Amino acid sequence: MVESKMCVGIVEDKLMCRIDPNIYESALKRRGCKEMDFTGKPMKGYVFVLPSGYQNDEEFNYWIQQSLLFNKKAKASKKKI
Repeated sequence: MVESKMCVGIVEDKLMCRIDPNIYESALKRRGCKEMDFTGKPMKGYVFVLPSGYQNDEEFNYWIQQSLLFNKKAKASKKKI
């Protein structure tokens, strides 16, 4: 969580990234990037990156940077009471 908004995390060995939906389709073409289907259907703007997609600092930093860039524009989820 960054600024009370989902940003990046780890699910098993996959990196979960919340990215700008405008780059979603191009991001899926990167090595190791897959649709995030945590709920059983793809969630646009969220991706899983397999270990093959973050093997070095450059690749890892790319995903973290994309997540942080979008976080500035993302809206926080409404808090449940």
